[in-house]
Amino acid sequence: MTRTDDHNRRIEALQDRLTRLIETNLHISEGLDLDNVLQRVLDSARALIGARYGVLTTLDESGEVGEFLASGLAQEEAQRLWETPAGPDLLKYLDAAPGPLRIADFPSHAGMSDFVPPVPVSAMMTVPIRHRGTKVGSIHMAQRDPGQEFSLEDEETLVMFASQAALVIANARRHRDEQRARIALETLVETSPVGVVVFDGRTGGLASVNREAARIVDGLREAGQSLEEVLGGLTARRADGREVSLMEWPLADVLSEGETVRAEEIVLSLPDGPSVTALLNGTPIRAEDGRIESYVVTMQDMTPLEEQERLRAEFLGMVSHELRMPLTSIRGSATTMLDASADLDPAELRQFIRIIVTQADNMRELIDDLLDVARIKTGTLSVNPEPAEVAPLVDRAKITFLSGGHGNSLDINIAPDLPLVMVDRRRIVQVIGNLLSNAARHSPDASVIRVSAVRDGVHVAISVTDDGRGIASEQLSRLFRKFSRTETRDQLGNNGLGLAISQGIVEAHGGRIWAESEGPSLGARFTFTIPEVEQAGAVTDLPPSPSRKARAKGDPILVVDDDPLTLRYARRTLSGAGYDPIVTADPQEALRLVVENRPRMVLLDMMLPGYDGMDLMDDIFATADVPVVFLSAYGQHETIARAFEAGAADYIVKPFSPTELVARVRAALRRRGERHRAEPAEPYVLGDLAIDYTMRRVSVAGEPVRLTAKEYDLLYALSVNEGRVLTHDQILRRVWGAGKRGNVRSLRTHMRRLRQKLGEDGSNPNYIFSESRVGYRMPENEAADQ
Repeated sequence: MTRTDDHNRRIEALQDRLTRLIETNLHISEGLDLDNVLQRVLDSARALIGARYGVLTTLDESGEVGEFLASGLAQEEAQRLWETPAGPDLLKYLDAAPGPLRIADFPSHAGMSDFVPPVPVSAMMTVPIRHRGTKVGSIHMAQRDPGQEFSLEDEETLVMFASQAALVIANARRHRDEQRARIALETLVETSPVGVVVFDGRTGGLASVNREAARIVDGLREAGQSLEEVLGGLTARRADGREVSLMEWPLADVLSEGETVRAEEIVLSLPDGPSVTALLNGTPIRAEDGRIESYVVTMQDMTPLEEQERLRAEFLGMVSHELRMPLTSIRGSATTMLDASADLDPAELRQFIRIIVTQADNMRELIDDLLDVARIKTGTLSVNPEPAEVAPLVDRAKITFLSGGHGNSLDINIAPDLPLVMVDRRRIVQVIGNLLSNAARHSPDASVIRVSAVRDGVHVAISVTDDGRGIASEQLSRLFRKFSRTETRDQLGNNGLGLAISQGIVEAHGGRIWAESEGPSLGARFTFTIPEVEQAGAVTDLPPSPSRKARAKGDPILVVDDDPLTLRYARRTLSGAGYDPIVTADPQEALRLVVENRPRMVLLDMMLPGYDGMDLMDDIFATADVPVVFLSAYGQHETIARAFEAGAADYIVKPFSPTELVARVRAALRRRGERHRAEPAEPYVLGDLAIDYTMRRVSVAGEPVRLTAKEYDLLYALSVNEGRVLTHDQILRRVWGAGKRGNVRSLRTHMRRLRQKLGEDGSNPNYIFSESRVGYRMPENEAADQ
């Protein structure tokens, strides 16, 4: 072969390499889905140099392995590679290479003698993936048959390919992050309690509308009428009296003015139709040339506020009427007594004095109720709990009720052997009396009112049931508002404050109150719970008192809040109750304090500077197995429900009284104690493995095995569910916590270490068996068969 022929051959080979590289780069750039991009990069790299096996790893921001993908390996082989103890160590060794690494004879390469791959490997090559000088991952290629090696040309080809792949991976990651941010923003807007509408600035067309805005408009449109039709016929009356009719001026013309509106009350209406008042904000979004691209409108429905104002005015009128009636009686009686011309005998005089005293008592009760409402609102409602029996409380309320002249009979059913409860006797009798009076007011005189008391976990539940007018389902959630009335049932008490006061009293004890009804004319059932007395130290473990300040430190409780007054308030209250409060305003310091002090509980503010309380709770669950109770000024039902779904033990709305805080803390700790006491009665035995749940001891062949808390929790979760497969998500929720989603990679890392300590590996398990892409299981307990 001549020199010219050799030169031409080299040129052809180079052109072929470039052509294949271009085609491959085009292939991996066909989409932006990160998972698909990574798999295409790996498959293309393997095909480009003719490798038998391929593995791609990416690095996250902390430098740890993120995604792990395989090509040319069966699923079981790839899983064994990752779960074999030496597998991740091998990948770390290869990733540590400063540049490309070619290994001609893998089995004899230094440091590889202890690694047994799941498939035969003869030669290996690793090329880093770098983006803007930062390593974002690695491509690992391997051959199977002896004698096969990777050439320098293969290395150069893979290096060039990796440089292009880095850009494609970076673009896919950016696309994924943007998609997540967009979805998060859309979710935030869609679930916002404020209506959001976006219009096209050029055409005036509707670009988007969120759920709350659609709800507001739904109140205006007729059946079958589209949103666009409603907007076309809408009339907006502004705060200065101007009216804008979209029938006369198209929306595009109105928006073209580009006016910015700030917190203006606007009445929206249709011709001869209903109207709604909304607090409106409008902002034009302009392009660089000043042209209006879109117009964003936010609106808040003022109907609930108007209804609240109406109810407040009605309430004030009612209170005025209630006060005027006894004042009229008192003044009339006093005037008659002072009238010199009146010739009153002693009996008449006593009657007038009795009227004055009775009406003065009525006024005092009304004023006390008003003061109670104010104390509940400020969190200063006074309750003095002490151990008490339930039966005498019900009996006192019964005597007061019957002496009031009610015609109903009572059917009282109190469960035997109820525990003592920690209550303020006078206040709880007041709650029961309110419920009885309410039941009588809305029931026929001859009907029976049923009272029951049963044990409910660490609480006692007391219920009052009537056969009266009942309550519509949509009215149940509004019963406990201070200024609300239902169509079928007024609030408790003669002055309309009974339910609000009863709720405040019950919650101050650490309980809750609710109403149930099948509907109008089907009666109603009101139930509230009060905490039982702790079996140990029930009498001495009382709310704060001066004599307790000198006692020794108790259980540590971490309080995280950016309000110094709340921290001081909580520290003083918890210290007085015998706990050891640890306080901080720094969310990041909170995690360190959890590790260092191992608190029994964390009291956590929902909103912290630069940190969301839900996210911090997730981080706490990842750090320690500890209950979290939220302290928050946000009392919306949606927020509270979201906190409980995320794993919160309780949710306390600010402001709160010292008694309520202590009662709720104790109740949460008792509930947790109940869960932790429910250990399996007998140990778990499987071959040489033995787990003593009572002593939290694990041994293999009689030798103790030292496990971390997380490793023991993993083993515990699998063994108590013997014979069943626990999915990855189930294990993460049970071991990392209900509010922590964790990741499978972290689970596998802990599982690998646990298996090492038990003397087994994933490829040949004795105790813990993997279910591919599903989870893990342990066989049934052999001790149960003996």
